[in-house]
Amino acid sequence: MAFDYSLDFKIINFREHPELYRIGKGEQGVLLVEPYKSEILPYWRFKTPDIARQSSEKIYELFLSYLEQDDFIGADMARKFIQMGYTRSRRYANHKTGKKYKSNPQKASTKEAQIEARKDILPNEEDPIKAESAAIFKLKWVEAKTNPKYLQLLEQHKKMYEQ
Repeated sequence: MAFDYSLDFKIINFREHPELYRIGKGEQGVLLVEPYKSEILPYWRFKTPDIARQSSEKIYELFLSYLEQDDFIGADMARKFIQMGYTRSRRYANHKTGKKYKSNPQKASTKEAQIEARKDILPNEEDPIKAESAAIFKLKWVEAKTNPKYLQLLEQHKKMYEQ
């Protein structure tokens, strides 16, 4: 099932209400789902490879801790933060400003304008430091998303709540 953006994320504690959590695609909800966002976000950094290594290792430790507690949502959120570490550092590796498009497709007024804006990509400016940060996060992301316990809890969550 799709991630449900209609929920009141300011008041929902997803640890107490796992039935409301929808996995969605990719990083959906990574900056919304509490209390996990507040537990993980302080460790999420990627400015340099050393910082990315420390960050990815700490978030992966949290990931394993959530798994030990059979807390799928916590593990999934940690996985999403690790994935976001990869995608954001990769974005900055390709585009020094972090902006991929000349104009923001999400601010376009029509679907057609969004499609056109997505075609107008700024040229790549490879930053080897951010590329290394991305590679560090990518290794942890693959480790997390293929973890057997994570995959088991993922299937359980889908069967219980997302049918």
